[in-house]
Amino acid sequence: MQNDNQKCGLSETKTGLFVDELFIESYVWYEKNWMHDDYEHMHQRYQLTYVTEGYQYFHIEKEIYLVPQNHVIWIPSNIKHRTTSEAKTVNLMTVLFKSVSDQDFYKDIHIFPAPPVLKEMLLYAYKWNKLLSEDEEQISFLKAILQSLPHFCNENEFLKIPVPADFRLIPVCNYINSNYQSNFDINNLAEIAQMSVRSLQRIFKNETGITLQKYMQLIRILKSIELINNEQYTLSEIAFKVGYKSLSAFTSSYFSMMKSKPKLKN
Repeated sequence: MQNDNQKCGLSETKTGLFVDELFIESYVWYEKNWMHDDYEHMHQRYQLTYVTEGYQYFHIEKEIYLVPQNHVIWIPSNIKHRTTSEAKTVNLMTVLFKSVSDQDFYKDIHIFPAPPVLKEMLLYAYKWNKLLSEDEEQISFLKAILQSLPHFCNENEFLKIPVPADFRLIPVCNYINSNYQSNFDINNLAEIAQMSVRSLQRIFKNETGITLQKYMQLIRILKSIELINNEQYTLSEIAFKVGYKSLSAFTSSYFSMMKSKPKLKN
């Protein structure tokens, strides 16, 4: 388990600020039962995190990103972020890179499912877990992972929850997050925002890039991913718990966002 002043091989000099004292180009850190810090932190190294079990939310600037099991997230250097999760168990592997190429891919945040090849490469990289020295194989292998990421990236934009800057919309989002099981009344949401229905729809789309209906769908599907991870319910039960009247409607909605059908763990 991580100690109080070191995480992923980096030293925390003060709350949220990490100093890179590593002398190696790439550092591998695999952690079972990940413990979350409820505050933002940042570091100079580029971060690749692969969730091997559970799921994790990354709070970055005005966005919340869901990284489900068998997905990876790429976070550029010096980006403030914090993590949360209600999963029973979160196991993840993080690789911290000291330097990257000038390619545009490495300058932005990316979330995408790990294809089989990348998954096997990351699992193989476990052999260098927490090592503070590096050999020729490690240097070459981790560099190959880094250089391959743009080719592996098949990004899903719907794993990102937009957080509006307009304070009038925050209660609306909070209401939907708390009542996603039920169909919302647009007039009720307009009252919560203290604006007309037309203004609410226009401002919400401008602020978040999606409609209120799409936001509701997004929240329902992300909640279903959490329930699938908990392994307590059938897909039919999950469908009803997140507000769908039938399994087929849920499956169709899930597929439209995730580009795959919902599937319980084996």
